[in-house]
Amino acid sequence: MSAASAPSVPAARHEAAPVLTVGAVVWLASETMFFAGLFAAYFSLRATVPGPWPPGDVHLDTAVAGAFTVVLIASSGTMHRAVKALEGGDVGRYRRWLIATVVLAALFLSNQAHEFATVGFGLGSHAFGSAFFFMTGFHALHVTGGAVAMLFMLLRSSVGVFDARDAPGAEVLAYYWHFVDVVWVLLYATLFLLR
Repeated sequence: MSAASAPSVPAARHEAAPVLTVGAVVWLASETMFFAGLFAAYFSLRATVPGPWPPGDVHLDTAVAGAFTVVLIASSGTMHRAVKALEGGDVGRYRRWLIATVVLAALFLSNQAHEFATVGFGLGSHAFGSAFFFMTGFHALHVTGGAVAMLFMLLRSSVGVFDARDAPGAEVLAYYWHFVDVVWVLLYATLFLLR
């Protein structure tokens, strides 16, 4: 049998992952490593610093922080609803749910600012103070970045063509937002509950 008459075998087709998805996974993996480093530093300090942990001058309002944790978790729900609305082609509902998410993010950030101003210790007061301000401060920067990205998406959705074809970008933003929420739950448990 000659090579020309041999039956052809179709080449296996592999569907490539969209570049946006791969980029989002790599980006969130790097963010995970960043926050893992902060948690590792915190627990290393906790294990090696002599004396009580946290120090006696640390009086965190666990109940208020818990209430704003619920606010941030609720923002994951509104973000999910926004993406589902956009996937269904309802840009108006997408915008309304995204605005609700931005409002919840702003409420969370306002509590963070109030907490930073009234907590009673500073970045240089002790190791706990350094860890507290670094961890919550970097998280607040991530929340702020997410809120800015949402405002950008709101602007995009109000000018030009914006429809269900833009859902992948909205979904990546939602993945980021859910990530930020999960990190806060871990931060809240670590800083406010584990004494």
